Amino acid sequence: MAKLILSMDGLVLKEIALDKERLTIGRKPHNDIQIDNLAISGEHAVVVTILKDSFLEDLNSTNGTLVNGQPIKKYILRNNDIVELGKYRLKYMVGDAAEPSGDFGRTSLIRPGMARVATEMELAPTAGSSTRSNIGIAPTPPAPSIPSAAIQLLNGPNAGKELELTKTLTTLGKPGLQVAVIARRPHGYFITHVEGKQFPLLNGRALDAQAHPLGDHDVVEIAGIKMEFFLKA
Repeated sequence: MAKLILSMDGLVLKEIALDKERLTIGRKPHNDIQIDNLAISGEHAVVVTILKDSFLEDLNSTNGTLVNGQPIKKYILRNNDIVELGKYRLKYMVGDAAEPSGDFGRTSLIRPGMARVATEMELAPTAGSSTRSNIGIAPTPPAPSIPSAAIQLLNGPNAGKELELTKTLTTLGKPGLQVAVIARRPHGYFITHVEGKQFPLLNGRALDAQAHPLGDHDVVEIAGIKMEFFLKA
């Protein structure tokens, strides 16, 4: 299991296991990792963990969030990355048995050879590049224990088109506006909000920060685009 090691001036303060899907960091006491320091915003950053991969997002903090010395807004963590929050450091570590399943690039980049990702609500594959813009998902064999599924776009320029959910993780949305991930698990399909102030809608109701199961013919709305989830016979 991945973990974060909190330290200041080289002194280890705490070790935090990433055993929940959403872990918040900030000065206010309701955060999962509370750092009582004026340099830290009340709600400074969040780590979203899906399967064996963790996403770090700065929540528009006053002083910003650095990873390996570089300011970030959205970042896919890799082993031994150093997250800097003022004078505090969070080291991201994964054991040999818990390496991330995807070959993710740094600062939410898509690397050449990585799997196709549906972004901007287009069902055409995203070209691989070194630009730091979107989330890349490496191909993973589908779980054989559940039926195959797909989504069909209901509005917009690509209305009527379908995208089969053959990967363990499928990222949908518009980076910088609203992004969600559909995870294929042994016991079904689940949707999780990843990026954006507004949460996606599921059958007309806003999701929360937790993963939600998807049922046959559920209607999801992400960044103004409606799509129907359905199981394939």
